[in-house]
Amino acid sequence: MQEKSLAIPVSATLYNRFQDYLLLTKFRLSSLVVFSASMGYIIAAGTHFSWAILFALMTGGFLVTGASNAFNQIIERDLDALMVRTANRPLPSGRMSIPEGLFSAFAMMIAGVLILWLIINPLCGLLSLISLILYTLIYTPSKRFTSFSVLFGAFPGAFPPLLGWVAEKNAIGPEALLLYGIQFIWQFPHFWAIAWVLNDDYLKAGFRMLPSGEGRTKNDAFQALAYTICLIPLGMLPQFFGFTGILSSALMVACGCLFTVQALRLYTRLDMKSARHLMFGSFIYLPVVQMIWMLDKLLQ
Repeated sequence: MQEKSLAIPVSATLYNRFQDYLLLTKFRLSSLVVFSASMGYIIAAGTHFSWAILFALMTGGFLVTGASNAFNQIIERDLDALMVRTANRPLPSGRMSIPEGLFSAFAMMIAGVLILWLIINPLCGLLSLISLILYTLIYTPSKRFTSFSVLFGAFPGAFPPLLGWVAEKNAIGPEALLLYGIQFIWQFPHFWAIAWVLNDDYLKAGFRMLPSGEGRTKNDAFQALAYTICLIPLGMLPQFFGFTGILSSALMVACGCLFTVQALRLYTRLDMKSARHLMFGSFIYLPVVQMIWMLDKLLQ
């Protein structure tokens, strides 16, 4: 009898390798970042946006974000191995070597920054590089030492719509800063809801993600609620400054109110179900608000 071959098909090997690179770049997270940057660009350009510039922004933005996430995983590979959520990533699982991860991260960083710098404009490339440095060298290591890490991460985390705006205007204006401000504030309830759900796993790696540093407390829920409340008046500012119409602003305020109701439910109940609702609500809030803003520009 002939022995059966134990060789793994090449197609399966390539597929598994592709999956590892998706994990290295945190594909879903990077896609959300690219979406936010695209919204910023279309808001700035209106009906005159260029498909070529949009494609360059999406490509360069994905590569820079993927590089940031890859550097993050290289730095945290030993800690990722301690958490159930991240143990299967390519570096802690041993499926990818550190030199390969570093080469991939630097290649994506250089290619992404050059695309944004040369094809779009130097300011866009420079801001993307600053965002990567802040995320990699400030936010990533701070998670092990202070609950202020979410604050540190919010600065680069709000760059995407700003980059989109700069891709069109080659400058930073008031509307760009308002786009930045909304995404900056949104990140606090967003990340604290995630940290509430995943707190037990985070503690295995010594990450202090909730604001109090004491676990799931009423103070943590209150701070998440306070930031969602701030989004309500922020939703009024686009119309106040003449960036959008009153209907769009009203819809943004309504989104802020619904988001706040979810945060209020967590504050009153302090349960996992409410935290999950707030987490999923945060995934909906930001893209919906940005799409409302974008559609207002396209319909003007």
